Amino acid sequence: MEAPEPAQRTDARVAHTDEVDRIVADWRRERPDLAVEPLEVFSRVTRLARHLDRARRGAFFAHDLDTWEFDVLSALRRAGDPYELSPGALVTATLVTSGTMTNRIDRLESRGLVERHRSPDDRRGVVVRLTPAGRARVDAAMTDLLAHEAGMLEALPSDQRPELAALLREVIAQFDELAGRD
Repeated sequence: MEAPEPAQRTDARVAHTDEVDRIVADWRRERPDLAVEPLEVFSRVTRLARHLDRARRGAFFAHDLDTWEFDVLSALRRAGDPYELSPGALVTATLVTSGTMTNRIDRLESRGLVERHRSPDDRRGVVVRLTPAGRARVDAAMTDLLAHEAGMLEALPSDQRPELAALLREVIAQFDELAGRD
């Protein structure tokens, strides 16, 4: 049995095959009994995730940040003025354990990027606040990150980007719902 041709775009955009097309064609040839359509999506998502990870690490490295540092600093930055959250809120925002978060806060504090303060709402509580240096660092890293990510999307016409975002949101929603039940 002859392997089907890899899917190609027939519209005005570039029609080309990629490594995923070759992998899918090989599986169709070797296992015509399998429905390999998920590979066409998720293998590309995996490859895109690798490129995105490299771009993110590069943007953060340029500002002397590790990915986890950016995650904590950006959670504080997104909280709005005065750019502070409780350690528990940071745990929720970054999906790490409280012990891991304590270690991360210690390390960021030693670098002068965050500082701890007594909570105004709970005398026993603590809040973590972004310092001016931390804010400058996360803002610069975010600017570079968005420039990298915009470059990654250049091949996709701008009017199609909202559609792609909506489709990805639909796929991801099922996992977000499951995570909410845990």
